[in-house]
Amino acid sequence: MTSTVSSAIKTRHAARAFLDKPVDDGQIYQILDLARYAPSGVNTQPWQVSVVSGETKQRLESRMLKEFDAGIRGEMQYQYYPKTWTVPYKQRRVATGKQLYGALNIAREDKEKQRQQWAANYRAFDAPVALFFWMDDVLETGSYLDYGMFLQNIMLLAIEQGLATCPQGALGEYPDIVRQTLNMPDDKILIGGMAIGYEDTNHPVNQYRTEREPVENFTQFYD
Repeated sequence: MTSTVSSAIKTRHAARAFLDKPVDDGQIYQILDLARYAPSGVNTQPWQVSVVSGETKQRLESRMLKEFDAGIRGEMQYQYYPKTWTVPYKQRRVATGKQLYGALNIAREDKEKQRQQWAANYRAFDAPVALFFWMDDVLETGSYLDYGMFLQNIMLLAIEQGLATCPQGALGEYPDIVRQTLNMPDDKILIGGMAIGYEDTNHPVNQYRTEREPVENFTQFYD
């Protein structure tokens, strides 16, 4: 178990392979019970969470995969990535993809294996639990910033519980399917999702780590 915030931050990574081991609802509750102390502008607390597992998870991922396999690409309810990739973001994106497919030994020209790996997103990488995050559509940009702090709390607290996570924009790509399956009202924005479970530490996909820029590359001090 990680004992400090510093070590939890450095330990956290996006896990993409999980053990076939259930996660107790009580563990998820404990995580959310502490994550709710994240700051938010004027204490708006924009987060609303759906905890999905078991038969409901299977039904939901089956519906998303059916769309994906039919060639129907989903679309998030907001613009997550830039419409035009520029330096240095394009290079970081490419480097991350190379690390992922390299760890899985998937060649650049093997489009079918790449497609299969992308499809795993909609199964939450076979984690036993998927969290889906919602926000009222009357809220604005500041609430997205607040949400990020809430999500970080969840990921760090999961480590304390001996769990791993993978935050996933892909789980927000079929909002209508998720909304219908979970009976959520139309005035909710689906922010995205998160796989959570016990990490398969022996799986190759969990061995690599993405690099981070040193402080001096993104910081200026003014005296």
